[in-house]
Amino acid sequence: MSAADVPVLDVRDITKVYGEGETAVHALRGVSLQVRRGDYVAIMGTSGSGKSTLMNILGCLDVPTSGRYLLDGTDVGALSEARLSVLRNRRLGFVFQSFNLIPRMSALANVELPMAYGGVPAGERRRRALAALELVGLGDRVRHEPNELSGGQQQRVAVARALVTAPALLLADEPTGNLDTRSTRDVLDILGRLNARGRTIVLITHEDEVAAHARRVVRLVDGRIVEDRRNAPAPALREAT
Repeated sequence: MSAADVPVLDVRDITKVYGEGETAVHALRGVSLQVRRGDYVAIMGTSGSGKSTLMNILGCLDVPTSGRYLLDGTDVGALSEARLSVLRNRRLGFVFQSFNLIPRMSALANVELPMAYGGVPAGERRRRALAALELVGLGDRVRHEPNELSGGQQQRVAVARALVTAPALLLADEPTGNLDTRSTRDVLDILGRLNARGRTIVLITHEDEVAAHARRVVRLVDGRIVEDRRNAPAPALREAT
């Protein structure tokens, strides 16, 4: 199998159990999932379905009780904590509902941050961060701090920060949960354009209108995948009235 044929994400019979005995909570019950390079997958489920637990495992923020997780061909469970930290920094990009920007740092500095942790030289950091902010339509806001930006603009900074290390996989956890309709559309348009350029995206959402913008929808119920289907073209989001 060539490198291009290796799934970006390959989850094999993953379980996650919290606690023991009669009080044990089975958050995931044998989840298997593959995501190919260039796919755009929305993972859906109600509260308690296991989608947040799965997202934490995919982001290497938690470990499964059993099963295997291969990220871009690397068996995550076989890595030391130091190597896992490097993998998170270089192979994964994160976009969170709450933006997670550093308040007193400019948009440019926020986007440069993961590259600073990764040891990228200052000049290269600046060049790549400026290009990423331009890509999300914020080339004229690079000196602004988060409190000088709208919620939608802050989320676009977060998308730029997630992209700047050229990760194998972009993970977006309820990325439009704190946004109004117009900002939601802007962020989803950016994600759609990134996917059209070949970026692999996994998005967690509970909203059907948001999931409709993905190429594929995976639905969890009680820790199991109950649906895995390809999407029709996404409809336009309705304006709030």
